[in-house]
Amino acid sequence: MAGADTPSPLIESRADLIEAMERGGKPADQWRIGTEHEKHVFHTDPLRPVAYEGENGIRALIAGIEKETSWHPFYDGDNPIGLRNDEIAGGISLEPGGQFELSGSPMADLHGTAEELDEHLRVAKKVAAPLDIHFLGLGVTPLWAVDEIRAMPKSRYKIMTAYMAETGTLGTSMMYRSATVQTNLDFADEADMVKKLRVSLALQPVATALFANSPFANGRDTGYLSFRSEIWRNTDDARTGMLPFVFEDGFGFERYADHALDVPMYFVIRDKQYINVAGESFRAFLEGKLPQLPGEKPTVKDWEDHLSTLFPEVRLKQFLEMRGADMGDRDHVVALSAFWTGLLYDDISLEAAWELVKDWTAEEREELRREVPRLGLATPFDRSSIFDIAAQAVGIAEAGLVRRNRLNAKGQDETIYLAPLEQTIRTGKSPAERWLEKFHGEWNGDVTPIFRAAEI
Repeated sequence: MAGADTPSPLIESRADLIEAMERGGKPADQWRIGTEHEKHVFHTDPLRPVAYEGENGIRALIAGIEKETSWHPFYDGDNPIGLRNDEIAGGISLEPGGQFELSGSPMADLHGTAEELDEHLRVAKKVAAPLDIHFLGLGVTPLWAVDEIRAMPKSRYKIMTAYMAETGTLGTSMMYRSATVQTNLDFADEADMVKKLRVSLALQPVATALFANSPFANGRDTGYLSFRSEIWRNTDDARTGMLPFVFEDGFGFERYADHALDVPMYFVIRDKQYINVAGESFRAFLEGKLPQLPGEKPTVKDWEDHLSTLFPEVRLKQFLEMRGADMGDRDHVVALSAFWTGLLYDDISLEAAWELVKDWTAEEREELRREVPRLGLATPFDRSSIFDIAAQAVGIAEAGLVRRNRLNAKGQDETIYLAPLEQTIRTGKSPAERWLEKFHGEWNGDVTPIFRAAEI
């Protein structure tokens, strides 16, 4: 793979498109767990979003964390927009509305994930406190409209904002008001990828229901338990959704590449500058017919950049990205990785999960994706509700983590990180439902107390 200063090779054939994903395959003893999460940022005095500039803005937060950690910044033009650590693969970056993201390092076990997260939160809060910057663990910012949130100075987001305004109805809400937690997991080969992708796509609405944590927007009850998930349903049909073709006979890397080729482009990067090609075809690019770069053909890096602009419920790159969960508190961040690791990284659990979903039709999967944002665990399914599926899935994940038998210094296995989901199953209430009880009860319809209650 080309290094930072090595030119990426030109794409010579369809095989290069496939290889860009296929080379992610690795033996089970090299599988890792990557956890990413986005935190909303806010000031308390007065209560308001955080801007990029200013003595107590996002730029100052990045500078403070740089001094605290010796991580080094990366830039868009003259603006630092994140931090990297050369010793590990993780980093800090900014989402469009200032959502502060940690892309965690690939970890061998969930104990490493938890330790990394705790250290990140310790440093981030230490630096943020004197700036009156606070972090909120919710899937959607509960109070401010899109036009009240200051945009971060990232070129790709300017391109995306303009394009999102023309596609779907809530694309800019996705960019500026939503926050997610994501788990990235490996596969062995094409067959293993296919099985894991099918299982995780089918169960993604189940994860959405379990982790539902965004019932508010504009200071009101939205009528959804995961408004973040509903926002994604109304973002851009060309690049989101449940990918029904994944369940067709013969699916593999090549079929996913064909799908990606049909997704309109956003940008091409040349000399560290973003060239707006929004709506153009990568197929035309392959033929040297991109209007903005006439005669020029794409590199492998261009293809990898394009793959990163697809937003299905599970995204395939050189690993699989689980994208269906709302941001939550610290324990829910780790719980998402525990849930998917237990399901996908143990052969017995993976087979049990496949048995759970293999007979579901495309219509049933789509119905779950449509209804779960509103109804959560109460979504009707197969003469019962998705709650029963969720309880079974958590049990399968727990058994998988037991068999993994990865112990921490106290002799505890990874099942300790499923505790938030076990509480949800025990009570029958997702985090969103618990917030709604407070909102309609002791908070008397005032959403502002959640900024303290859900501060992470």
